[in-house]
This record gives sequence, structure tokens and C-alpha cells, in this order.
Amino acid sequence: MNDIKSRLRDFVLGELVYCEDPDAFGDDDDLLEAGLDSLGIMRLIMFAEREFDVTLPDTDIEPDTVRTLERLSRWIEAHRR
Repeated sequence: MNDIKSRLRDFVLGELVYCEDPDAFGDDDDLLEAGLDSLGIMRLIMFAEREFDVTLPDTDIEPDTVRTLERLSRWIEAHRR
């Protein structure tokens, strides 16, 4: 697991989504189905911008962009400086 996904996982499962067994939550599991709501998405984006020194374009914010840790990680990597 890369560092971005690891840090995202810690934040999401620690702050935004309750998961009874965090070790069983996979990188391709659906965050929206797990309970990530619109406020959580905004908190997640603010966390990512601050934590990874990246600006994520508002025009790219779509449910599919943040649906999984894998997709979110790829989106962040694509916009890193």
C-alpha cells in the first residue's frame, strides 16, 4: 500500500466512516456505501489538499472520484506538484 492510500485510510476510517473491521476494508471498497456523505467528502478533500500539498480542482469533484481509496489516491497523484 502506498503512503497516500495509507494516510487516506487512517483519516477516512478514523474520522469519517465507521467500519467494524478496518483491516477488512479494501482499497476498492465503496466509501459512499460505507457511509461517506457530502460533508465527509468536503472534509476529505480539505484533508488531502493540506496533507499532500495539492490543489484538487472543484470541477473534478464527482462521486466516482472519491468512491474508493484507490480512485482518490490516483486523483491526488495526478495533481501533485
